[in-house]
Amino acid sequence: MPTIKDVAKKANVSVATVSRVINNTGYVNVETRKIVEKAIDDLNYIPNELARSLFRKTSNIISIMVPHISTYFFSQLIEAIESAVTSRGFKLMIFNTKDDKKLEERYLNVMNQYNVDGLILVANTRNSEKIKHLKFPLLTIDHILDELIPSITSNNVQGGQLAAKKLIQSGADNIIHFRGPSDLITVVDRAKGFYEVMDENGIDVFTFDLDFKNPDLDDIEMFIKRHPDVNGIFCSSDIIALYVISTLQKLKYNVPEDVQIIGFDNIELAGILLPKLTTVAQPINKIGETATKYLIQLIKKQKLEKKHTLLDVELIERQTTK
Repeated sequence: MPTIKDVAKKANVSVATVSRVINNTGYVNVETRKIVEKAIDDLNYIPNELARSLFRKTSNIISIMVPHISTYFFSQLIEAIESAVTSRGFKLMIFNTKDDKKLEERYLNVMNQYNVDGLILVANTRNSEKIKHLKFPLLTIDHILDELIPSITSNNVQGGQLAAKKLIQSGADNIIHFRGPSDLITVVDRAKGFYEVMDENGIDVFTFDLDFKNPDLDDIEMFIKRHPDVNGIFCSSDIIALYVISTLQKLKYNVPEDVQIIGFDNIELAGILLPKLTTVAQPINKIGETATKYLIQLIKKQKLEKKHTLLDVELIERQTTK
């Protein structure tokens, strides 16, 4: 593999001159620049990005940390952020923590080694104190880590309210709420909005916690059998909702004639699988665009108009509600 010294030798210039051409720093006359660029092309020389980032004290790399890269919502969010990041001349470094504290710590060390310019932190972290003291700009999505750290969040309380109002308007009065782990802030807020509306209307809700990523079909079936008269179900995620639909079909319920279902997130599958799922849509592209825009402002040491941004959600009505 050719080195910067090989380029300098072929172009008959100093290593410092080649470095100035590569990093676009300092003066190099036009003819010399052309000779160096030709030598780079001829040798197919690829500059060492890590070395360049250490030299410049900047890497043009934005990192993103997510708890599970395989979930539909997070994968769509990463894609939205990647588009926003690359369109602004940055590169995206993705870290999948798998909710593992030690893995998180290793990734934070990698970010420091690669001199990343900033971090977008998605959902909860198990290293709050370490993250709060990072030496590069930080922005969170889906939760507020600290009042001083900027955040972008969907209005999850509003989403729960919209789901509750739709079920009530459609005649549902025997309600189950299948929610994700109740220690997640997003789940708590969605439940808060949902229960507020149900309480105002004097409707009791039967609640059961499930895993966001891999809901247990046996648990879903068991809980529905405990409440055979159920006619409305709200799920804290679309994935949970799709598992619930499968279970209801197995138990010979008709959707939405017997039981109406509302999910949350509006992942692509929600509008593809039959029956098509009524769900609360998070503005995924807007989240990605806004988070990237604000983080780059922080990287450039520009002041944000506000620390915490709350984005509206909307109810997308499809075939699982009346």
